[in-house]
Amino acid sequence: MRHQKVIWHHDNPDEPIVLCSEVDDDGWERRKVDEYRDGRLDRADAESEAGTTRLADQVMPSLEEINDQGPFEAATISSDEFEALWLRAAPR
Repeated sequence: MRHQKVIWHHDNPDEPIVLCSEVDDDGWERRKVDEYRDGRLDRADAESEAGTTRLADQVMPSLEEINDQGPFEAATISSDEFEALWLRAAPR
């Protein structure tokens, strides 16, 4: 299992600027949290989705492959960091 944070550099206010994912050993997203410019957090897993946040329908590329794409900056984060973000994004 890996946890990753991808910063998406763009100017569209309707799209997330940070995408955090929990990815299993086969490369599939299991949980995801998107953060928007206004501070809103949406999350998705196999049972639920919020806003426009959805799990990927294909295997996630490696961090190196993501970083090779112009507007993205990807890095590993700890499982504790991801879990804290997941809990912050919980519906209220």
